[in-house]
Parts: sequence; C-alpha cells; structure tokens
Amino acid sequence: MTKTGSLPSFPMERGCPLDPPPGYTEARQQPGLQRVKLWNGNTGWLATRHDDVRSILSDPRFSAMPSKPGYPFVSEALGSLLLYEKPTFVSMDGQEHSRYRRMLAPMFAIKRIEALRPRIQQIVDETIDHLLKKGPPLDFFEEFALVIPSLAISELLGVPYEDHKFFQDVARARMDLSAGPEVPLKAGEQMAEYLDKLLRKKESSDDPGQDLLGRLIVDHIRPGRLDRDDAIAIGRLLLVAGHETTANVIAMGTLLLLEHPDQLAATRKDDAMVNRAVEEILRYMTVPHFNSLRVAIEDVNIRGQVIKAGEGVLAMVSGANRDPAVFEEPDKFNIFRDASHHVTFADGIHQCLGQPLARLELQIVFKTLFDRIPTLKVAEPMEKLTFKHDQRAYGVYSLPVTW
Repeated sequence: MTKTGSLPSFPMERGCPLDPPPGYTEARQQPGLQRVKLWNGNTGWLATRHDDVRSILSDPRFSAMPSKPGYPFVSEALGSLLLYEKPTFVSMDGQEHSRYRRMLAPMFAIKRIEALRPRIQQIVDETIDHLLKKGPPLDFFEEFALVIPSLAISELLGVPYEDHKFFQDVARARMDLSAGPEVPLKAGEQMAEYLDKLLRKKESSDDPGQDLLGRLIVDHIRPGRLDRDDAIAIGRLLLVAGHETTANVIAMGTLLLLEHPDQLAATRKDDAMVNRAVEEILRYMTVPHFNSLRVAIEDVNIRGQVIKAGEGVLAMVSGANRDPAVFEEPDKFNIFRDASHHVTFADGIHQCLGQPLARLELQIVFKTLFDRIPTLKVAEPMEKLTFKHDQRAYGVYSLPVTW
C-alpha cells in the first residue's frame, strides 16, 4: 500500500465518549470512501455510510483473512494476534468459513438459545441478590456487567466459572490495542494451554457433556472432522468474545438509560420497550467499534471509486449506525425508534454467530435490573469515567454506582 503523511490518521479520536469520532461524519459527507493513514504508515479506505458498510461486508470480493496482503491492521498488537495465531472461522472466507460455521450454528440456533432463558434469568437474579447483599457503592462493571456474560458463556461452552478471573484477565490482554505485540500472543498461549487441558479431560470421559465443547468432541473431533487445535482456537474465540463484548454493552447500556430517565421509565412500564431499548443501545454504542476490517482481492467499484486489489478497507459499523440517511437524528439516543437494522453484529456471512445469546442476556438484564434496583444511579459524573478508547471492544473501565 502507498505511504503518505498528509492523510487523516486511523484510529481516529472521539470527541464525546458516547459518540464515534467526528471524523466518521466528515468521511460520510465525502462523495466516495476516504483514504486514511494507519499506525504503520500504510493506508486504507474508511467506509462509514450504512449502505457502503453493508455492501462491503456482504461482497465476497472483500476478504476477512488477515494473511492477505494489504489487510488493514489497526494496531501492532492486533496485527500480531491475527497474523501469528491459528485462524478461526471469523478470519476465513468462502467454503472454509462456511464449513466451520455450519459446525457451530446449531449450537447458537435461536430455539436452543431461547431454552437458556430460565437459566440466564436465574444468573441475573442471583447476581442482583449479590449486589443487594454487598450494598453500595460498588463497581457495576466488575460486580454485575462482567459477571452475567461470563457465567453464561462458561456454561454454554462447558468452562468452569471458578476459572473466570483467569480468562477475564487473558481476554483483557487480548483486547488491548495499545499493548506490545507479544502481550496478546502470550495471553493466547495461556488460554490455549488451559483449553487444551480442559478438552483432554472431557475427551477422557464417556460422556463429555452437552455443552459446546462436549458437542464438538462427540460430533466433530472423535469422527475426525475437527482437530483439537481448531477446537482450542474456536473455544478461545468464543470465550473471549462471549463475555467481554456483552459486558461492555451491559455497562454502557445501563449508563445510557440512567442518563435518559424518561426512556428508562418507558422500559419499566412496557416490557415490549425493553427489546427496542436493547436494539437502540446496540446501535447507539456499537461496542465492537473496530470490527469488520477487509481487504479487496480484486478491483471493486464503490460510488465510482475503484478500490484496487490489495487495498484495505475499514468498514466502520459504528459509523454506519450513525448514518442520518438510515436513522433519523442518529446522534440522539431514542429507544422509541426501530433500530433493528443496525449493523453492530456486522453483515453478510460473517455476522456475529452469538447474537441470539447476546440479545437474550441484554433483554433479561434490562428488564430485571431496574425492577429489582429502581433507585440505581451512577456515583460519579460522566467526566470522571474512564473509557476504553484503546480496546477492541469499547466501553467503560469501571462504573461506580449506588442506590
């Protein structure tokens, strides 16, 4: 890719912590895509329109494979992770991607996830019981937002929750864009060793269980359709993605609702508004703010502009979710709108496989939390909160609350 010092740098800085960078709006106002300069001096194309992002993510001429020349890494740490670890299906194209996705899709089917509703409700209720017993003030992120998805993904995968401190620490190291390139790789090795031991223990049992890792053993590893290294990579991916992202949505969604008491009141009066609130939180915050990186594998024309083979594209779902051509007054948080056509979970064949589980957790959390603790409030002003600008999943490092 060409090198230049005259282009806007990427990642771009935010103005308000609740909004994407203002540069996304400026890019959207240009007739085509905007060329930006990456951390290593290479360039890529920035897409922030809803239609453009969806088109790029659903076009097989754009590859999700980091090994392809020209792939636009947003940091050295992420580059080392994507290049030197065994790839998973999220970094594959075509038939290879589809083969792995077909293995996992039945385990994330809506009917199967819906069957988890009673257990997720129990997890939420018990965690709130813990909050009430402990009493305020406390860190809502650590004591609640992180606990719910950690428990849920642990049970779904078949990972002992008592090990949650270990995999939460490892996940944080893997999500840090500012770390040295060796940090996420070391964290990945630690998690791989952990999952390898867990898989071997399950394999030695006549009944590995009905959890996801158990089903992979019975349905795919033992018949020879999946090797252990691939299973470890899949487990690592799901364990990190299954709790870190949703935890940030829970924390940021709670902050948003507390900042908009009239809309919070509407969710408490009408259960149907909870689902709308979840979709609007997903749209407005777009926690996975650096997902959906692609590289063109042949020349592609977008709005009269040719993206050449080997050029990287940064399809910013957080920019697409603030497109005024699709969402009226997009910079206003409004749970009364229909935000279900957001692209927070991406688009095309790489749409997030775990979105039914994430939605279920969020719906239960935001229905239950404010009914159980109606006087919940943030204990610090917004300007004192520290946000995760340097992480792959956006959010708040801690959220002090009281009631």
